Amino acid sequence: MSEPKKLFIKTYGCQMNVYDSERMAEAMGAEGYVTTEVVEDADMVLLNTCHIREKASEKLFSDLGRLRPLKDARPDLKIGVAGCVAQAEGAEIQRRMPLVDIVVGPQAYHRLPALVRAKGPQVDTDFPPEDKFDHLPERRALRGPTAFLTVQEGCDKFCAFCVVPYTRGAEVSRPVARILSEARDLVSRGVREITLLGQNVNGYHGEGVGGAWTLGRLIRALADVDGLDRIRYMTSHPNDMDDDLIAAHGDVPQLMPYLHLPVQSGSDAVLKAMNRKHTRDQYLRLIDRFRSVRPDLLLSSDFIVGFPGESDADFFDTLDLIRQVGFGQAFTFKYSARPGTPAAEKAPVEAAVADERLQVLQTLITEQQRAGQQAMVGRDVGVLYEKSGRQPGQMVGKSDHLHAVHVDDPVGKVGELVRVRVLASGSNSLSAVRIS
Repeated sequence: MSEPKKLFIKTYGCQMNVYDSERMAEAMGAEGYVTTEVVEDADMVLLNTCHIREKASEKLFSDLGRLRPLKDARPDLKIGVAGCVAQAEGAEIQRRMPLVDIVVGPQAYHRLPALVRAKGPQVDTDFPPEDKFDHLPERRALRGPTAFLTVQEGCDKFCAFCVVPYTRGAEVSRPVARILSEARDLVSRGVREITLLGQNVNGYHGEGVGGAWTLGRLIRALADVDGLDRIRYMTSHPNDMDDDLIAAHGDVPQLMPYLHLPVQSGSDAVLKAMNRKHTRDQYLRLIDRFRSVRPDLLLSSDFIVGFPGESDADFFDTLDLIRQVGFGQAFTFKYSARPGTPAAEKAPVEAAVADERLQVLQTLITEQQRAGQQAMVGRDVGVLYEKSGRQPGQMVGKSDHLHAVHVDDPVGKVGELVRVRVLASGSNSLSAVRIS
């Protein structure tokens, strides 16, 4: 029997891309491919790109350059580029890098096997009319007791800095029945925690019994799935938070006390320039509503500094908002222009100024993160074991609040959901001992 072909996937960026890479691996698995962690062993290399991060295109072309010797040595090696950079810059990729055999956008990766079978260079960056999820194989091997589950894709918000509406398309929500079916299947194979994904996940409006469901209603239905102990969701937009979703944080025990709610800036002037369509006061009042139903909620957010036109006063407003809210963690970025977006046409803030602002903001966020972790010391929390630790008798998992936790537990097993007592806080994790 011949050896199976090997697929190497490098994933850039967000959790949506992690999920997409898993589904592409499954699609290629149906074609006889198995995944490998060693790029030199691969018969096919797939780079699943993200256009959100700074210098995304440059990183892609740098990685493709490093693949050139492999392609020269093995002309039959298939090289593919997927994801948002592929969608936005497919023609440029093939012009600059003829070694690329396949370019496929995030809405067309269900057609990846056909592209691989075809002869000659292939580009598929269409927005197909069919639902790609209907054409993907069933999910295969899982990497532990947690899993991502995409429920919504695309975005209609058109923030001035963001390429998602152009690379992922308009907002589309998957039907309720298919999501519940996939969730039950995941749980039947050992998954105990599911993170619901979407570019604008709380804009979910999938068809279910009685018409379109909201994310809050979907979460309540998932909470009835026997064996699903934890539910999370990301990424959200402040303008799509409704009463039912806020209430769910208080009355659905499976919904974990963690919320990622990007604000991007604390300045009304910058928020208007970003086309965010909310104010700092609306964001702060929204946070108050969440904390009224779940006081121990850990908040995470996204921040961009150096957006075109951002003044010192605007930046100080952002720092003030951070101090008012108190974040457990955040993703912070220096603004970088994305071709085709409205903000790309505006003059950027001086690079040195933006660099300095980013350092100041990151210092404040780090202080809040460490203070939040230190406040957990002495508390009893739930931890879902995801893997063994580096030390003998140690297990590693995530707490209810999504903190990484190292637990002294010689009898612990992957997939157990246990209570632990936090003993110490490190730079990015907690140390604990099992108590039950």
